[in-house]
Amino acid sequence: MTFFRTTSTLPGASPRAVDARRWPDVARIPHGVVASASGAVAARLFTYAVARLPIRVVFPDGQVLGGDRRPSAPTMTVVAPQALMRRIGTAGMIGFGESYLAGEWDSSELARLIEQFARGVDTLVPRPLHALRSVVLRRQPRADRPDRAHSQSNVTRHYDLSNELFASFLDPTMTYSSALFGGEADDLATAQRRKMDRLLDETAVAAGSRVLEIGSGWGGSALRAARRGATVRSITLSERQQQWANAMLAEEGVAGAAHVELCDYRDVTGTYDAVVSAEMIEAVGLEFLDTYFATIASVLRPGGRAAIQAIVMPHRRALETQRTYTWIHKYIFPGGALPSVRLITESAGRAGLRLTGELPMGDSYVRTLDDWARRFAESASHVEALGFDATFRRMWDFYLRYSEGGFRAGYLDVRQLTFVREDCA
Repeated sequence: MTFFRTTSTLPGASPRAVDARRWPDVARIPHGVVASASGAVAARLFTYAVARLPIRVVFPDGQVLGGDRRPSAPTMTVVAPQALMRRIGTAGMIGFGESYLAGEWDSSELARLIEQFARGVDTLVPRPLHALRSVVLRRQPRADRPDRAHSQSNVTRHYDLSNELFASFLDPTMTYSSALFGGEADDLATAQRRKMDRLLDETAVAAGSRVLEIGSGWGGSALRAARRGATVRSITLSERQQQWANAMLAEEGVAGAAHVELCDYRDVTGTYDAVVSAEMIEAVGLEFLDTYFATIASVLRPGGRAAIQAIVMPHRRALETQRTYTWIHKYIFPGGALPSVRLITESAGRAGLRLTGELPMGDSYVRTLDDWARRFAESASHVEALGFDATFRRMWDFYLRYSEGGFRAGYLDVRQLTFVREDCA
């Protein structure tokens, strides 16, 4: 079956209006002999892949592909087949995402569609071609490496976009990590407070506790710890987070007990009873996990506890993808890397931190991401007024639903992990 039965010719620009200065790789469709040949190969592989998935792929000329032709199946509607295949052929999954940004394909159930791709990830490419993945897949740019020289810029490119942007889809606590839902009746803010409280409970934070938070977010956890009577030092590399969080802490009357400062985690000193860190480890990079946990161990008193919340992958997949450059790296989180639970616990163990508790909460992230995506869609006009164009809004929607699909499939998980520093005295 061919993808090219349409009478339309390959357009010179995407079906949507795209600012070529802001989005050069979205506005530009690959062209030339190599792009054409790569697109033809991609079309064959795409046909092979979708035939094995319970999805429908609908083309402009009425063709329907996929392993489930029922209208109720997650549906991918292709607007510009040749452009889509050329992007996949030249840039793989990055091209797949850029094609969505360009409006060359769409789906009314994006998370469910991505879920099926994620569930079938190990069978989408014929087995004889698996050995070529390490050759074909792009490597992360050295400029995005999460070392001292580049961590600040990595954080700035995402978290300093706009406090108002994040406020448009986060709940009133301004918490940008998975909530912990206790039941269907929970709203997002309630579930976020439950998540924060569990991290604090796991580390026995109470009146008089000295707390270090690695990755401040917008100050929600620092506020809750301060209200317990703890003294909190919270660190971030985002200037906008720092400004927002300190203003909020002052407004709440706890500025004397909690403050947020600009500081690389590698530069932290002092002694603390508790360390908490929610979804900051993903920005550390696998090569710096030992540095991260050695830092935590060095500032925890003997017997002190650390609780981290981490997005994780199965161990084999974490190792296979640790240097791969993905759509998420290019457009959302430069320099990021997802560890496995095994990588985390082994690294923590080398630092003298013993695992004492573990809570899987992937289902909660599905609900969290769905809530964020719906809030973001409802705030489209406000986000536009903030200066974020239609391509950005489409990118952000893809990011949220793409992530949701990963958690739905079990390709991704999120865990709360509790450690105690062994008393070596």
